[in-house]
Amino acid sequence: MSRESKVTSVFGHILIIILAGELIFALPFHLARFFRPTFLQAFELTNTQLGDIFAVYGVVAMLSYFPGGLIADRYAPNRLMSYSLLATAAGGLYLLSGPSHLGLTLLFGYWGATTVLVFWAAMIKATRLSAAPSRQGFAFGLLDGGRGLAASLFASVGILLLSQGAFNPQGDFNNSHDAFNAMSSLIIYYTGLTVVAAVLTWLFVSAERPEIDDSHSQTSQIASHQSVWNTLRLTLVNPMVWLQGGVVVCAYCGYKALDNYSLFVVQAFNWSQVEGAQFITFASYTRPVAALAAGILADRLRTSRMTYILFAFLGVVFVSIAWLTRFNSAVTVILAMLLFTFIAVFALRGIYFALVDESQIRMGATGTAVGIISVLGFTPDIFFASISGRMLDAGQHGFGYYFLFVAAIMFIGCLCALLLANKVNKLVSVSETQLKIER
Repeated sequence: MSRESKVTSVFGHILIIILAGELIFALPFHLARFFRPTFLQAFELTNTQLGDIFAVYGVVAMLSYFPGGLIADRYAPNRLMSYSLLATAAGGLYLLSGPSHLGLTLLFGYWGATTVLVFWAAMIKATRLSAAPSRQGFAFGLLDGGRGLAASLFASVGILLLSQGAFNPQGDFNNSHDAFNAMSSLIIYYTGLTVVAAVLTWLFVSAERPEIDDSHSQTSQIASHQSVWNTLRLTLVNPMVWLQGGVVVCAYCGYKALDNYSLFVVQAFNWSQVEGAQFITFASYTRPVAALAAGILADRLRTSRMTYILFAFLGVVFVSIAWLTRFNSAVTVILAMLLFTFIAVFALRGIYFALVDESQIRMGATGTAVGIISVLGFTPDIFFASISGRMLDAGQHGFGYYFLFVAAIMFIGCLCALLLANKVNKLVSVSETQLKIER
């Protein structure tokens, strides 16, 4: 069956894939993103300490992306995804014990493996296969938009759970014990959801194994190994793969930057912890609309073009926010700009893996390309939280420096996207010329 005729399959298993694709990251990321002030207080952490903990997660995850792509090409996706979800949920049970700083570090390292090793590349490849080349933006926009909607809905329930905690008159927790009691209900909640996702994935996501040659002859095995190494070699020397890695690393930094917004509004505007969580959750509801709209526009305008436009706008807005943090009276303007950055970052996340198809990387090299792009692209899991945590702990102007730091990364992403767009234009020109000659 051709890819053109399988467009509707993007709606088949995609709902379960969306659920699994978001909940796999719920325990490591949702707790610290939507409820960061409470998380810091519950485990008695500074921003720097939490950043270093996330760095450990990032190192393990980075080492897992590439071998994960090879594993995903050989085993049934529903089995691999279910094992990953159950292993991640087991970490939630340990988190309930209130681990020390060292325990949290080891736990996040463990999560770095369970959330990536046999999960990520399979999800990306399945999404690419589910849609025709002309609908890649829509497919990836639907995946990321759906994940965003799921995250927002789950976080909304989480806020209700958090609001049942023992607050003081200022809307904060009196001590770390009260904060941990409130956090415990959230841990149980997200752990339960992750287990449910594992069961649904096992039952409803395709159990079909990738096609593998059953011949056990020595000649067949040698040819197979040569094919693997040849694919790896050709992918590694493809400059478009590395430019896509640059695009993803910069876009992911923008996404990681959102993690500190709840802390920003609590400290800069004197909001309560619940109000900070409510703002982040409200803004996260823009993700499904932004990602899906970006996907549809990218199919019409070209993904690479959409990418550098979004990066340019984000760079300008982050510089503006950094400047406005000096003025206490600019609250409304800053909030509007923060909301815009949510929309633009979610739009980027919705389309950046559609660049794989636009770059005309052959289908058989998809797993390898995604592995390489992801190894580079998700390195912010190693360095971003650690660097930003030190900036935010630096003092009065910490957030000003933070937003300038993010702006610089956005402009680098714009440059990578421009270079990639230029190469894509050359590819398209060559393809059109060849078609004319054949006619």
